[in-house]
Amino acid sequence: MLRRIAATFAACAMSWWVVCAPARATYLPQPLAQLHAQAGALVRSVPGDVAFEIEDLTTGISVGYRENASMPAASVIKVPVMVQVFAEIVAGRFTLQRVLHVRNEDRDYGWGDLAYAPTGAPYTVDQLLHAMIDRSDNTAANMLIRLVGVRAIDHTMRALGLRHTWLGGEIRTDRWSVRTKLRTSPADMVRLLSLMARGRLIDAWASREMIAILKDDEIDGLLPEPLPHGVPVAHKTGSLGDTLNDVGIVYASHGPYAIAVMTTHLDDLDAGTAFVRALSLDAYEHLRSFARWRRNAGLDYRFIPSATPLPLTPDLSAWGG
Repeated sequence: MLRRIAATFAACAMSWWVVCAPARATYLPQPLAQLHAQAGALVRSVPGDVAFEIEDLTTGISVGYRENASMPAASVIKVPVMVQVFAEIVAGRFTLQRVLHVRNEDRDYGWGDLAYAPTGAPYTVDQLLHAMIDRSDNTAANMLIRLVGVRAIDHTMRALGLRHTWLGGEIRTDRWSVRTKLRTSPADMVRLLSLMARGRLIDAWASREMIAILKDDEIDGLLPEPLPHGVPVAHKTGSLGDTLNDVGIVYASHGPYAIAVMTTHLDDLDAGTAFVRALSLDAYEHLRSFARWRRNAGLDYRFIPSATPLPLTPDLSAWGG
């Protein structure tokens, strides 16, 4: 039995792309089985709809619940926007120092200070990226969406294999359509984050830059809050009325993992917050146990990022202006 398990894990370790679905369906090591069971109990306690996926980046094995469900993205959609910006920087269309000017049509007053900036105020792409991700500024996001174009973002997400992620337009929090126009799933976000962690999202430089921006997120009340002090988390939150989301890479000492937790139709936002925090802590503790399990089983693989980028064909006709 142990030999069969070892062979399964060895096969997983040889390919960063393997999710080991057969192993997940027929066998889970005890720490991951416990995580699966505990997460199930948490799901049943939430007054709303939830979905999540957690991937151990060392082995590629994941645990999830409704991970392919299409959910309101809220500000998590800003991660795909950032990805497209870096795709076009790497393609040579502009640099981080490109200057954009605030237009009236960019403004969204749902979150962020740039909505109150004077018309024509100049901001570099670098400044807008940090405002969009680290302070979740909606106007900064709309300026970057204007730069690269909605169609280009959606095209790149399809090229990356994301099936449930799309933008139907700019971020307009004063309209009900913000729930239907900005969509994603936990599986899509974990795919983006795992590619990023492995240095394969656009290329190694872009992956490092995006991770650095995500690590500076100033809104740390969900995934990072219950973890031990000093654990780096590169993440992006999203909230919208009855929706709370957080997706990120946790750089735990026992090995990194990607986690995406999405909730909506919540009767109680406090209950949603408690769910995200509890699942975050459970993932951390059980993946630490899983790392010990692997060592004891002689399967102590190390996570090594790759420098090989994914081949992407940019949709030049989709670029905005």
